[in-house]
Formats: sequence, C-alpha cells, structure tokens
Amino acid sequence: MLKAVNLTKTYGKHEALRQLNLSVDKGEIFCLLGQNGAGKTTTINLFLGLIEATSGEALVDGIAVQPNNNKTTQMIAYIPEVVQLYGNLSGVENLNFFSRLAGYKYDHTTLTDFLSKAGLQENAFHNKLSSYSKGMRQKVGIAIALAKNADYIFMDEPISGLDPKATLEFTKICRELSAEGKAIFMATHDIFNAVNVGTKIGIMKEGELVHTSDTKGINATELQDLYLKTI
Repeated sequence: MLKAVNLTKTYGKHEALRQLNLSVDKGEIFCLLGQNGAGKTTTINLFLGLIEATSGEALVDGIAVQPNNNKTTQMIAYIPEVVQLYGNLSGVENLNFFSRLAGYKYDHTTLTDFLSKAGLQENAFHNKLSSYSKGMRQKVGIAIALAKNADYIFMDEPISGLDPKATLEFTKICRELSAEGKAIFMATHDIFNAVNVGTKIGIMKEGELVHTSDTKGINATELQDLYLKTI
C-alpha cells in the first residue's frame, strides 16, 4: 500500500504539509480535494521522491521514499495535469521512448495494445502528439503507466480541461485499473468526479488532512456541502 506517517514538509516558517497520515491499498482510488495551496501537490511530490520530507515518512510497499530512490520509483507512475510528451513524435513513438527510459522494450503490437487499453483510438496511434487533444495526451500518459507496469498511479488534476465525454472515458479507465489491483491517488478539484470514480475521499486544508471518508453513502451534493464547511 501507499502510506504516509506523520508526513511533514516545511519551507522556512511555512508548513506546506503537516503531520499527514493516510493509506491507500491496491485497488483503491483515493481522491484528494482541497483549494490551491492546500498541500495536494506537495503530497504527490513527496511520494514521487521529487522533494524530501522535513519529517515523517512516505512509504511505498513498506519502503521509505527518498529522492532518487529507484526501488520506489519503479513501482510508481505519474500523470500530471499537462502530460509532457514530444509533439514531433507519434503516440506509439512517445510510448516506446518512455517505456525504454523505464527499462522496458516492447514490440510494436504490444505498444499499440497498451494504447488501445488506455482508450486511444487506433487511427491516432501514428499521428504526431502535436495534433492530440488533452484527453488523448492523458491516454498516452495512462499507456505509459501501463507499460511501466506500475502498481501505484499518481494523478494531479487529471480531468482539468477535459470535455464531458473525455472525462467519462477517463473515469472508465480509472475503474478498470482499480479492478486490476492498481492503486490510484488523485488530486482534484472536481467534487462530482471524485464521488463518481473514487473509493475514498480526503479533504485538505492549509497542509492538513481534515476529513476522510468512503464514497459509499455520500453523493456529490453532500460532499460539496461538507467540502464548503470544511475549507
């Protein structure tokens, strides 16, 4: 599982994250809500090993995350709000490049299978990324996570800017990944989608996790009321 134990990050006198405790099991989709600056991205960056905790621990399968820790980074994939890919390469070429960076070499058929599983339409496989919509780029990002064989997938505002159809497709893919035992940790502002796709909800305020609950038995209106009262 993913686990944070008293995880804290300070910058000078500013406490970006304060005594965070949470866990995400395989097969769960944990949606973290909060205003800008609440600590959502800081949490993700600590699990990715991009920054170092001031105190406490971020654990991946019981292994403490440290900057440049290959053991934990091999188990993790990250899909940012804007997926950084090479516009002059095709979807297949981008997937092949990033797969090889992660140490995996796949034949063309396997690469296209990953893209298909991620929901990218076949007629776009060989088009340049510069012609892709944001939703299509997100699907290539998912394909890269699949090719990396990551057990844990972090997402930062993954549906921001997506149209309703692309959001629905993205939600479907997340559920499929969850059913396969992947753990997904998603920072989002979208309350409706958090209820729709998540198995657990967390609300952050000023660096603290102030509320957690299962999504069973709560609807979007109730969560919105709770969110507004909490922040």
